[in-house]
Amino acid sequence: MILATHGIIGSSILQVDPDWLAYYNRVIAAGGSLSTTEQNATKQLVADLKANSLWTPMKAIYPMVGASAAACAQNLKSSSFTGTFTSGWTFASTGASPNGTSAYMNTGLVTNSNLSLNSAHISYYSRTNSLSGNRFEFGSSASSAELYVCYKAFGDQYIAVNSGGSIYSPLSNSLNLLLASRINSTQLKIYKNGLTHQTLSSASTSLNSLSNYLGCMNASGIPLYFTNKQCAFASIGDGLTDTEASNFYTAVQAFQTTLSRNV
Repeated sequence: MILATHGIIGSSILQVDPDWLAYYNRVIAAGGSLSTTEQNATKQLVADLKANSLWTPMKAIYPMVGASAAACAQNLKSSSFTGTFTSGWTFASTGASPNGTSAYMNTGLVTNSNLSLNSAHISYYSRTNSLSGNRFEFGSSASSAELYVCYKAFGDQYIAVNSGGSIYSPLSNSLNLLLASRINSTQLKIYKNGLTHQTLSSASTSLNSLSNYLGCMNASGIPLYFTNKQCAFASIGDGLTDTEASNFYTAVQAFQTTLSRNV
């Protein structure tokens, strides 16, 4: 087990990725812990993302490991955007489960300060199969400047990336990695488990000035539409191409499989 006191020197001696070691040290400093399996899984996730040129586009990656708020709040990518959980969460080796009525995590990642209008993505890995209720999993909304992923709300399935919300083709279930990505000003794509689910004609409008909430939508500063879906991974960052979305899913699914919690 790699101790936090090893620091960068230890990372060189033991050939441990310094970005992973910095993440591990943040978990320990916050009072959390990672099992040996969780350490190995997150190390490989970092390696796989870097091997596929997917590390740089990420602003925040929440692997949801460690079975505690202290561990799950940590951003794998950097010391920025450490989450703040409200009460109402249950933490386990399989991920973080919100109560569906009041629980959310404030990422501290403000859309217009950290993302680009025509290059952004947001993702959520759900281990709960539920398409009922009005629930948004991750994001923010202010007028027509919206950024979120949603499996089901108000009888439809909505998605937005720096635009007004759009209705997309129904999903058969919510056991998957759902990813919304924009790489131009005229359309956005929805990916289910790395495959294109739908391409929508959707003009980019503007970037909102809100922090993105995990477990609900930040609606102009008010947490609304809480989800009940266990989160095993979430990310937000630059837009991903078809190839990048596919490679991203492959890396995330390998990570989940190592942890025996893949769906």
